Amino acid sequence: MALVMFYQLTASTAADTLAALLPRALQQGWRVMVRGTDPVALDRLDEKLWLGAEDGFLPHGREGGPRDGDQPVLIGQGAVANKADALALIDGAEATEAEIAQMQRVWLLFEKADENRLADARARWKALSAAGVAAQYWSDEDGRWVKKAENQPVKA
Repeated sequence: MALVMFYQLTASTAADTLAALLPRALQQGWRVMVRGTDPVALDRLDEKLWLGAEDGFLPHGREGGPRDGDQPVLIGQGAVANKADALALIDGAEATEAEIAQMQRVWLLFEKADENRLADARARWKALSAAGVAAQYWSDEDGRWVKKAENQPVKA
C-alpha cells in the first residue's frame, strides 16, 4: 500500500520539488509517472528536467511517444503507462484509489496560495485517512521541508 505524501508549496515550485524527488525515486529503482492537468506546465517541467546539470541527468519522456512503457519517468496527463511505482500529482491532477493502492509512493503537490487546491488537498487528506491510507503532510518553510501531520493506518 502506498504512502501518500502531501507537499504544500509555499516557496518551492512543483518543478523544483520534483527535480529533488525524482532522482531519489530512481535511486530506489522505482519508475515514476508525473501526472498534471496543464500541458504547458508539463512542457515546462520536461524542459527543466532536460536542462538540468549534466551530472544530474534525469532520464524521462513526455507521454505519447513510442516508448512510453520504457520511460523511468513519464510526464503526462493520462493513465500510468510505464509500470510506475510512484505517482506525482501536480496542477490538481487526481488518482483513483486503485492506482494509489498499486504505488509505493504518491506525491500530491499543491500551492498554498491557491485556495481551491488547498481545499482539495484537505478533502483528499480526510478521504485517504478515512480509507486507512498512510499519509504525510509536508510544508516548505524557510528553505526546508517540515512534516506537519502524519496518518498511520491502524493495523488489525
